[in-house]
Amino acid sequence: MADKIAVLPGDGIGPEVMDEALKVLHKTEEKFSFKLEIEKGLIGGAAIDATGHPLPEETQKLALGSDAVLLGSIGGPKWDNLAPELTPELGGLLALRKLLSLYINLRPAVVYEELKESSPLSPKVLSGKVDLLTVRELAHGIYFGQPKKLTDEEAFDTMIYTREQVEQIAHVAFRQAKMRRGKVTSVDKANVLSSSKLWRKVVIEVAKDYPEVTLEHMYVDNAAMQLMLNPLQFDVILTSNLFGDILSDESAAICGSLGMLPSASLGAEISLYEPAGGSAPDIAGQGKANPIAQILSLAMMLETSFEKVEAATAIRKAVDKVIADGHRTGDIAKAGDEIISTSSMGDLICSFI
Repeated sequence: MADKIAVLPGDGIGPEVMDEALKVLHKTEEKFSFKLEIEKGLIGGAAIDATGHPLPEETQKLALGSDAVLLGSIGGPKWDNLAPELTPELGGLLALRKLLSLYINLRPAVVYEELKESSPLSPKVLSGKVDLLTVRELAHGIYFGQPKKLTDEEAFDTMIYTREQVEQIAHVAFRQAKMRRGKVTSVDKANVLSSSKLWRKVVIEVAKDYPEVTLEHMYVDNAAMQLMLNPLQFDVILTSNLFGDILSDESAAICGSLGMLPSASLGAEISLYEPAGGSAPDIAGQGKANPIAQILSLAMMLETSFEKVEAATAIRKAVDKVIADGHRTGDIAKAGDEIISTSSMGDLICSFI
C-alpha cells in the first residue's frame, strides 16, 4: 500500500502554492517511480468557514491516519477577532502540533548568491553563502510550562525543561550537523536562567557522542546580534522554543523573502512540513505568490519522512537552476527583472527535474 500524505492547503495563497507543490510531487513520482497517496483536508480559516472549527474532527482523523502532513499557510484578518481557541493559529496550527506530538522544528535558511540583493544585509556581510539550520524545541519551554497566570495586576509564565527533553532535541541537532558542515551552536541564557544552565550542561554531555561535531555556546542576545553581523559563522543553531521562535524568524528575514523558506516539524511517528511564510491574503488568487517555500517543504518531506533522497535532491537542484537562470516571482525580483506567475514558477521547476 502506498504511503499516505495529508495535504492541508490552508488559506490565502496556501491553495495556489500547494497546487504547484503537488505538480512537482507528481513530476518526481513519475521521474523516480514511486507513488504517494494524497488526501486533502481543511484547516484554519477555510475550515472555520466550512465547519465552524479551525481543526475539524475529519481533518484530525486524516492527519493521524497519514504518514506525513504537507501544510499550507493559514490565517488572515478575516478570522483575527475570534475567540483564541477558534483562531486559525491557536485552534488550528498549534492544536495540530499538539495532536501529532510534534517536538522539534527544523528551519533552514539559505541566501542564494543570485538573490543577495533581496537580503537586508550588506554585500560585505554576505561575502559567502549563508546556509544555516535552526533546530528549535517545539513542545515544551515557556509556551507550555505550568503554572501560568494573567490578571490586571500580575502575570507570569514558567520556563521548564527536563533532561530528557533537552537530550532528545540535542541528538537531532548533532545528527543534522554530521550531515552538514559539522558545527552546532547551542543558544541559551545560561548566565541568568536556571533552565538554560541545565540546557547547557545536557548539551555538553550529548556532544561527547559526536566527537566529529564542533560545539560552541552562545547567549541568545549575542546570537541575535551575530546573525546580523556574521551569519556565515553558523551551521546548525540548537535552541529552546522561545529563543528558536525569535532566531528562526530573524534568520528567515536575512534571506530576503519568506517565500523561499521551508520548514519541518518532527514527531515520533508523523511529521509536518510547511512554508515559513504567511498566507498573504492581499495577493491571494492573483498568481503572484512564490511557491518555492512550499515546494522545498515537499522536498524536506520526501527526504525525511519517506527517505526519497534522490527525489528531494532533484527538487532542490531544480530550484537552484530556476534561480540561477534568473526566473523571479515578484517577491524576489529586482528592478528590471521579468516577473513570472506562481504557476509558471511551478512549471519551470518541473521542467528541470
